[in-house]
Amino acid sequence: MKPIRSLLLAATVAALAAAPAQAQTKWDLPAAYPSGNFHTNNLVLFAGEVKAATGGKLEITVHPNASLFKAPEIKRAVQGGQAQIGEILLVAYANEWPIFGADGLPFLADSYDSAMKLYRAQKPLLDKKLGEQGMMLLYAVPWPPQGVYTKKPIAAAADLKGVKWRAYSPATARIAELVGAQPVTVQAAEFAQALATGVVESTMTSGATGVDSKLYEHLKYYYDTQAWLPKNAVIVNKAAFAALDKAAQDAVLAAAAAAETRGWEASRKVNTDTLAKLAANGMQVLPPSPQLKTDMAKVGETMLKEWADKAGAEGQQLIDAFRK
Repeated sequence: MKPIRSLLLAATVAALAAAPAQAQTKWDLPAAYPSGNFHTNNLVLFAGEVKAATGGKLEITVHPNASLFKAPEIKRAVQGGQAQIGEILLVAYANEWPIFGADGLPFLADSYDSAMKLYRAQKPLLDKKLGEQGMMLLYAVPWPPQGVYTKKPIAAAADLKGVKWRAYSPATARIAELVGAQPVTVQAAEFAQALATGVVESTMTSGATGVDSKLYEHLKYYYDTQAWLPKNAVIVNKAAFAALDKAAQDAVLAAAAAAETRGWEASRKVNTDTLAKLAANGMQVLPPSPQLKTDMAKVGETMLKEWADKAGAEGQQLIDAFRK
C-alpha cells in the first residue's frame, strides 16, 4: 500500500504545483444589444481572439441584450468591479461629463471620416477621464449615421410637434424638446415593446437599430438625415487588467485594436445593408426635405453652443483638435 500512497501523494503535489500555470481567469462582459447586432458579434469575436491568444487562460463571457446589467448600469458595474469589462454607449453619459456626449452632437461629425477625426480628438480626453475613474478604454466603434423614424410623413421639424419621441441619451431628449416632441426614455432592449404599446411613436436612431428592433412593424418612414455617429466603447476595470500577466494584457490590447478596425468596417457595411432591409420590409427610406434638413441643422447649432458652454476648456480643446 505504501508505494501506492507515495504515488498518489506525488501526483497530488505535481497537480498542485501545475495549478498556477493552468489557472483560468474569467471575465464577464455585459452588453446592451442583442446577439445578432454587429457590435455584439464584434464583442464575441474579440472574446474568442483573447481566449485563443492566451491559450484559454483568460475567458471573456459576453452577456448580450442587457441580460446581466441594464444599459445605464454597465459603466458603474465595470467601475465598481461587478463586471471586469463592458460595452457602453458614450453619449448616454453626457450628463456626467459633456465630452462623453461629443459624438451625439447633431451634424458636428456626420460621416465615417469625420467621425474618426472626432474620435481621435476625443480619445486622449476619454483616456484621462476613464483612468481617473479606475477604468481603461479598449476600443470604440460607431453606430451607423442616425436618421428620423416616424409613423406619418414629415416635411419639417414642426411636423414632430407633440409626437412621442423615444430618447436614449440626453442629446436625443434635447432634440425632442427643440422640435417640440415629447421625449420618452426607452433603452434598446425595451424599444420594440414601447412601440407596440404606443409608449413611443418616433425616434432618431440608426438603420441597425431599426432592423434590430423591427421598427418597420410599427413605423413607416425613415428620413436619412445622417445626423451623427454615436460610438459604443468597450471599457475595462484597471485593477482587473493589472491583475493579468504581461502576455495576457498584450493579448487583450491586440484583440481590442483588431476589434476596433473590424468594427468600423462592419459599421459601414451595416449602414448599407440595414437601410436596404428597412426598405425590403416596407419602410419608406427617404432623404430629408430641404426644410427638414435646415430645421435639424439649426437644432445642431443650438446644441453645439449649449454643449460648448457646459464643456468649457475641455470642450474647446476637443473642437479645436477636431477642426484642425
